Amino acid sequence: MNAKKILSTLLTSCALLLGASAAQAAYPEKPITMVVAYGAGGSTDVTARMLAPYIEKYLGGGARIVVMNRGGAGGEIGFAAIADAAPDGYTIGFINTPNVITIPIERQARFSLDRLDALVNIVDDPGIMTVHADSPYKTLGDLVEHAKANPNTITVGSTGVGSDDHLGMLLLQKQAGARFTHVPFPGSAENYRSMLGRHTQVCGQNLGEGLRGKAGGDAVRILGVMSNDRWSMAPDLPTFKELGYDITMVSMRGIGAPKGLPADIRAKLIDAVTQAANDPEFQSKAKETFQPLRILGPDAFTAELKQLDADFRVLWRDFPWLK
Repeated sequence: MNAKKILSTLLTSCALLLGASAAQAAYPEKPITMVVAYGAGGSTDVTARMLAPYIEKYLGGGARIVVMNRGGAGGEIGFAAIADAAPDGYTIGFINTPNVITIPIERQARFSLDRLDALVNIVDDPGIMTVHADSPYKTLGDLVEHAKANPNTITVGSTGVGSDDHLGMLLLQKQAGARFTHVPFPGSAENYRSMLGRHTQVCGQNLGEGLRGKAGGDAVRILGVMSNDRWSMAPDLPTFKELGYDITMVSMRGIGAPKGLPADIRAKLIDAVTQAANDPEFQSKAKETFQPLRILGPDAFTAELKQLDADFRVLWRDFPWLK
């Protein structure tokens, strides 16, 4: 090869390297869509809108994130929107347990867990049961006693079939020998408003949203929390285990993306989301809004989702929640 060809080859290689470097540095060149698989005003939506500015901060370069609510079908529409998106880093979104796991178990879903890339978990929020302050059910025992004596007369709202709220209710039915009437909603905000308006008698929800409601002056009563131990943000709330029911049910909420992201973009997103979640200002806001944080990197997040998938498949085999 003569000197001219060698020089030409070197110049081409340098140009390619510089181009690749520039492309990497340029991401994101356009707004990133953050999909929330539930309606506006719910717990996931609150977390998403609070976290987005901090992800923008750590991505740098004038990054902009647009939160898009794609509620419906218990989260399936939103999860499918993430899974179906081009794996280019411009569509990310929250994936929520147990729905992201239970939906493909219970039916032919428009997405599957292996089509989603779990990047960083943010929240781990235990389930609760909430009633209006003027409800005749002062305790969980009162609720169960009435449901046993009057099957299917108490309505319990949830965020959909196979949601943590729904599964918690079914486990309580099984252990207590009671029967409730399940009322699914497209999101937690609609579920909560129904209970506040006395259209449903019980709201199966998560601790964070229940505590936000109480702090905001809502006249509600929380009957118990489905965690192993009393939560530090609500030390006076008894666990279901303390009340005689061995029920632990939580909702993990983390950032996911379609499988197949370029390695450099994936690394940049993971780094930015991790820094955002650990930002002292974000953590302070999360505490103020009663969001139980549990930050997990991609390996730990993925491992936990796989374990939950195995656990829920056993539960489905022994106790199918959709009939």
